[in-house]
Amino acid sequence: AEPLLPQEENGVDGRAIRVGTRRSQLARIQTDSVVTMLRELYPDLHFEIAVAMSTTGDKILDTALSKIGEKSLFTKELENALERNEVDLVVHSLKDLPTSLPPGFTIGAVCKRENPLDAVVFHPKNCGKTLSLLPEKSVVGTSSLRRAAQLKKKFPHLEFRDIRGNLNTRLKKLDEKEDFSAIILAAAGLKRMGWENRIGQLLGPEDCLYAVGQGALAVEVRAKDQEILNMVSALHDADTVLCCIAERAFMKHLEGGCSVPVAVNTLLKDGQLYLTGAVYSLDGSDSLKETMQTGVSYPHQNEDGPNDDVQHVGITAKNVPGQAQEAAENLGVELAGLLLSKGAKHILSVARQLNDAR
Repeated sequence: AEPLLPQEENGVDGRAIRVGTRRSQLARIQTDSVVTMLRELYPDLHFEIAVAMSTTGDKILDTALSKIGEKSLFTKELENALERNEVDLVVHSLKDLPTSLPPGFTIGAVCKRENPLDAVVFHPKNCGKTLSLLPEKSVVGTSSLRRAAQLKKKFPHLEFRDIRGNLNTRLKKLDEKEDFSAIILAAAGLKRMGWENRIGQLLGPEDCLYAVGQGALAVEVRAKDQEILNMVSALHDADTVLCCIAERAFMKHLEGGCSVPVAVNTLLKDGQLYLTGAVYSLDGSDSLKETMQTGVSYPHQNEDGPNDDVQHVGITAKNVPGQAQEAAENLGVELAGLLLSKGAKHILSVARQLNDAR
């Protein structure tokens, strides 16, 4: 990353860099981890964490996420603070960020991805079991259409029901009531909260493909704030960036969102990026799944000049070769095109209509 230049009017020199976060415990932990990395990289700078209001998504707990229909549910208020210069950067789970950001914003860093898989947390009485061993008609909690669609198909003997609230709330609902035999959560969130010991089963790609961007943290900044952009870009993990660009491009080209089941699995190995993408009907009975690959090992060229601010599906990564980013984005678009040519649009529009009618 380029060194920060002390500029008086917008100088980072001598002023605090304010980092916005949501109130939830997981949001705080994620933000703290990013600030810790920044403090190590820039010991002379002063960072302070500004705790934001609860966001719309935190407040509306009685409605299924997929019904509220806002992908920007958890991010809007924080973006407003960013726009008003009240904060300089905001830390999000990448999977909460829409594939098109509002004008003026960009993802300035994508940190190294934590395990992206989904995990099953069992009610204490089912300790040691797996989903296939749960009794007939056991109720499994998940508010994700993507998880439900895949798991209904894979485990037809189980019932899937909505469960909302932050991680703490959901675990409490699971443990203190008898409503659920198990719940499905992202392994990454459990791990960050220090609750890895609660993971009873990790769901591999053969059971459940994960959400676009799952397990990765994103740092959102003002697109024109070069200093902050240069500063946070040191946090980019190149492999994660390429995987997530491919996933986000796939989702964007399908026009998927919270209200439709779209899932992915990526692998970067020996300079080849493999992307598996799938779409599902709400009950999982109808699905399309394909895998494509592309080469992403390109040398880093100094791309100074007008290409400075090139975004790929909302991500600005100056320190990752531009050709590699383009290849990753094209891979996502091509895979989406392949699924669309096989009828994905119909599956998704039916899923969207059914979900709206629920």
